Amino acid sequence: MPIHLHASAADLAPVVLLPGDPGRARRAAALLAGARCYNENRGLLGFSGAYRGRRVSIQTTGMGAPSAAIVAEELAQLGAKTLIRIGTAGGASERIRAGDLVIATASVPLDGATRAYLAGDPYAPAADFAVVSALANAAGEAEAAHHIGLIATGDALYAESPDHAARWAARGVLAFEMEASALFTVAALRGLRAGCLVVVVNAAGGRDWLEGAAYEAAERRLLSIALDAAFALA
Repeated sequence: MPIHLHASAADLAPVVLLPGDPGRARRAAALLAGARCYNENRGLLGFSGAYRGRRVSIQTTGMGAPSAAIVAEELAQLGAKTLIRIGTAGGASERIRAGDLVIATASVPLDGATRAYLAGDPYAPAADFAVVSALANAAGEAEAAHHIGLIATGDALYAESPDHAARWAARGVLAFEMEASALFTVAALRGLRAGCLVVVVNAAGGRDWLEGAAYEAAERRLLSIALDAAFALA
């Protein structure tokens, strides 16, 4: 049994959705038939159930790349095959609006966990093409506003300089979040498929956050699309 995820291989589905927030994990699990909680240790809630007749797991990662990397490693030990981060992000490009979805093709590794895995070597943590395609198809079928491209993963949410978003947007970054580069790196090292779908909760340069009914609707859209993609990949 892994150290943090107190589960067995039989508890896990091949496709695992990875919210950072345990509350989002509960809300995702509520969309599954026969959902059962297989882990509560350290607040890393894990559930497995069926979506449209196919088995899917939901596993909380917590916040940040170090925690996400631990969870990804332990899911690999348990036999998971496909990992899809489902979370929130801040917009980088001015064309990205609050409530839009972003499907990552790769993530700029601005975090320390990815750097530790790479020992300083240059590397481009990338999503699996089949996972990107499944997410893009599901978003298109749902007619949801979405963008496909490069994101960036960082560690320090409140330490960004005033020109941070503009500098990275000029290099093609669509959004900022805190887990994807480590997830993509661990997946590559352990022979897994990985992807990332995030909903933008604040536009570039904006101080207003998506909240209330607008946030709830955006999260429902995120979960529905992620589950449709998981169904296709399963």
